[in-house]
Amino acid sequence: MPKLGMPPLRRRALIDAAIMTIGERGTLDVTMSEIAGRAGVSSALAHHYFGAKDGLLQATMRHILSELNADVRKALATSRTARERVSAVIAVNFSATQFQPEIIAAWLAFYVEAQKSQPLRRLLRVYARRLHSNLMSGLTGLMPRPEAERVAEAIAALIDGLYIRRALKDGTPNATSAVALVEDYLETKLLQHKKPA
Repeated sequence: MPKLGMPPLRRRALIDAAIMTIGERGTLDVTMSEIAGRAGVSSALAHHYFGAKDGLLQATMRHILSELNADVRKALATSRTARERVSAVIAVNFSATQFQPEIIAAWLAFYVEAQKSQPLRRLLRVYARRLHSNLMSGLTGLMPRPEAERVAEAIAALIDGLYIRRALKDGTPNATSAVALVEDYLETKLLQHKKPA
């Protein structure tokens, strides 16, 4: 008789295997058999849990977004000031859990696939809206809303751009330099805002 907790464990194992396989290949052009083999389950079981490969890929993207969202919420809960809120959002995007080679490669693969997959495009829109909202939660306390909108858009572009650039390089991602680059931009904008008109 199977254990009660096995289906969630197997689903999670398949999602983790998908991230690792996509990360190694740098593409979503992987098979259910490869992912299932890496997870230590049969291909038939993978199909049973997720249907077609697209179902597993969407579940994988939702998992990555869910983990990122949970990390951001934890970081924001301990932020006392508007400035700390913005820095927390930036730091989480480059944390050890998020800014690792497999996750970076998976993000790049999902961005590419979203050009032809409406479900993945919708998930990426959810991510973009959340990122914008989380940044705005701090930025609106630091500058007028129109400027906060522009700065939030630029920070989001820097985060996405640093992921893309990192995906195209070999070696270990350098989260410290990535955070410093985004923080430098933010500090420049804050200083400009403080200057008298």
